[in-house]
Amino acid sequence: MDRIVNRLLAAVVIAVVLCNCVITLPDAGGLTYKSRAVTRTEGGLRVSASVLSADESAAVYGVPLAKKGIQPVWIEIQNDETVSYFLMSPGLDPNFFPSSEAAEAFDGNKPPGGKDEIDRRFRGLAFRNPVLPGQTVSGYVLTNLSEGAKLVQLDLVASAQAKTFSFLIVVPGFYADYHVSAVFRREVYPPETIVDYTDDEAFRVALEALPCCATNEDGSKNGDPLNLVIVGGLDDAFPALVRRGWSPTEQKWSGAIMKMITSALSGERYVNAPVSDLYLFGRAQDLALQKARDTIHQRNHLRLWLSPMRYRGKPVWVGQISRDIGVRLTFHSPTLTTHKIDPDVDEARTSLTEDMAYSQNLQKIGFVKGVGAAPSVAPSENLTTDPYYTDGYRQVLVFDRQPTSLSGIEFLPWEAMAKLNALPSGAKQ
Repeated sequence: MDRIVNRLLAAVVIAVVLCNCVITLPDAGGLTYKSRAVTRTEGGLRVSASVLSADESAAVYGVPLAKKGIQPVWIEIQNDETVSYFLMSPGLDPNFFPSSEAAEAFDGNKPPGGKDEIDRRFRGLAFRNPVLPGQTVSGYVLTNLSEGAKLVQLDLVASAQAKTFSFLIVVPGFYADYHVSAVFRREVYPPETIVDYTDDEAFRVALEALPCCATNEDGSKNGDPLNLVIVGGLDDAFPALVRRGWSPTEQKWSGAIMKMITSALSGERYVNAPVSDLYLFGRAQDLALQKARDTIHQRNHLRLWLSPMRYRGKPVWVGQISRDIGVRLTFHSPTLTTHKIDPDVDEARTSLTEDMAYSQNLQKIGFVKGVGAAPSVAPSENLTTDPYYTDGYRQVLVFDRQPTSLSGIEFLPWEAMAKLNALPSGAKQ
């Protein structure tokens, strides 16, 4: 009974408080899926990819694919090399749908006298191997429906060689919080203020000089510890996160709030649930990601801010990671409710490292000081008075496009002896 009351209370509070502050989002239409395709070139291969919306897939295929949990990915490959390439469909989705299987799901939609019409349409739209030298081939691979962001990994195989292209593509109709910050669409810092570190020791000193914690909006009170640094971007770090099941969070718009209310009442998961704002560099987080459990009340989540630093040319993101383990009432939140965090914030930090080791894009791991130790017998508090304890280190994860095995991960020699127990098995020292 108490659980039902708490869910109802949380839903009512969310509805009452946020109805006056949610934003109404503009129509995301206007661009066809081909015109918004992402394109990469490597050697003599030019590869483009785009994820179709529910309306676009219905228009192309003539049936509502999204209602069956099917999402087409359009792919175009231009081959100016001297060898033939084959696209490996399981790279996009290990459980992709062959065209014949997907067509069979709409057997009841076949018009009288046109029994094979849908089958012919589906087969005609499918991407067909091989891509011969001098040819350009385009078509669709039918994948499982994704909300938020979709990792499109294209593995192209030729005789004794292979090339991989990873695209992180926003699914049309999803309103991520990074649309507000526009961090991927604008220069956050003037070029003259950006420092690119090529010396590891100088980089360590700069990371240790960062603030200990995120703050409230006016910077007058410290909140959760800044215990994470991610080095990388749309080519390596973020595809790795999505590959391991991390989802971007939504803006606080009316549709997201309704999903939150529904999830709060049902106790079901909401993989893109919004997060509250914390502040660094004078602004709220540029983006947030989460790895949800089966209920909205439990998730591992992180917030990231793009810094004015680069490491060997790669973007440097300063972050905060903690694990939500429940929901409680509080007067320290405008919604009067908050997620309760696991006080052992180091566990969430270590869990992320181990998770990313299996992404095959984690190249280096390091630990630096800067947070300040808080023992369990004298914990610190975040902005909603949740206690937390930590060893005081922030974790540095460096990503790269090239695959890295567990045994190939390097350990930066900064605080090595203190944190050897956090290394994934087999990592280099």
